[in-house]
Amino acid sequence: MVHPYLKSTEISARTPESRLEEAVGLARAIALEVRAARLVPLQRRRPGTLLGEGSVKALGDEIAAEGIAVAILDSALTPVQQRNLERAWKCKVIDRTGLILEIFGERAQTREGRIQVELAHLSYQRSRLVRSWTHLERQRGGYGFLGGPGETQIEADRRQIGERILKLKRELEGTKRTRGLHRDARRRVPYPVAALVGYTNAGKSTLFNRLTGAAVRAEDLLFATLDPTMRRVALPSGRTIILSDTVGFVSDLPTDLVAAFRATLEEVLAADFIIHVRDISHPDTEAQKDDVLAVLHDLGVNGARPAEIVEVANKIDRLSAPAREVVRNRAARQANAVALSAVTGEGCGELLSLLDTKLAVSRRIVDLAVDLADGAAIAWLYRHGEVVSRRDDERTAHFEVGLADADLARFRARAGLSHTLD
Repeated sequence: MVHPYLKSTEISARTPESRLEEAVGLARAIALEVRAARLVPLQRRRPGTLLGEGSVKALGDEIAAEGIAVAILDSALTPVQQRNLERAWKCKVIDRTGLILEIFGERAQTREGRIQVELAHLSYQRSRLVRSWTHLERQRGGYGFLGGPGETQIEADRRQIGERILKLKRELEGTKRTRGLHRDARRRVPYPVAALVGYTNAGKSTLFNRLTGAAVRAEDLLFATLDPTMRRVALPSGRTIILSDTVGFVSDLPTDLVAAFRATLEEVLAADFIIHVRDISHPDTEAQKDDVLAVLHDLGVNGARPAEIVEVANKIDRLSAPAREVVRNRAARQANAVALSAVTGEGCGELLSLLDTKLAVSRRIVDLAVDLADGAAIAWLYRHGEVVSRRDDERTAHFEVGLADADLARFRARAGLSHTLD
């Protein structure tokens, strides 16, 4: 594992050592045995190999001596750089994007997840055909009556990849429409939705399991969760929300992956609450927060709904007693923050209470007229609203009820717009 960094001009919130440690964690996430991890300072990025000539030779000697099968550069490599390093080191070379694609390919379980991973992988692979071996330079014979040289192997491969990408995009559009229909159906069900987001390995799945009693895979691994999962959660008031566990984010997330997983990440945009889970014990927690907010910005959240983002300082059980108290006090001073431990359960009740309070505060008093024969709608209002007053006439129940805007929209949609405001 090699992490190259510019010595003088590169300014980052993370140290090179922490970036190398994260890269090693990514490799171990797919059970690679990391035999060596090296930091390589750069004076400048070399167009041919990225690394300087001396570094290429020194690393090549170590690779040969250790019998290394795969060399991973924790950086973006051009196809030419990747090809040249493979020739120099006589082993397989992949960059950060390739490594993350490998992880996603191994973790995807649902059909939609596999489509998204394959789409991202093909988009990445298409730009790298130039690095393929000599057989790609051979020509296929054209039809005699067309004349001229035949189609080269590399052109044929690029064309086939392009056709496959188009097919996958069509399939993904279908899953996107289906997911949209599911979201519409959930809007007719009287439950707000809260989406868990955060840096990979921040503890989202552990928190999800703690709050829902589910058994979603939760390991101390980067990208342990890839496919989204949803469960109901009961709040202290008796109200119910739907909690969604989503894929974790990471710094320098490949553009192709963000594009391919947009259909899945749109679940975040459709949520009533965004719960940003942070590993508060991690030394780079602030930089990780910035990376998550950057991805949310790319998705279109971009701070337009700050009241709907709840920040969770997770893993306080890993802090010393004084540090834990500091984190607790800081969270207590903020309206949308909670300090907790998903492992021990400490503070999880406070999170549910905060969500309950936010639902109540967002309510406004409205007047609704409901047919007395519609018992389900009346029961819904009592279950999910705060009924201030009720007056019945011969055929209609007239309610003055406190409802959140989202719940009011769900009630109207559920009733097929048959219930109108007085």
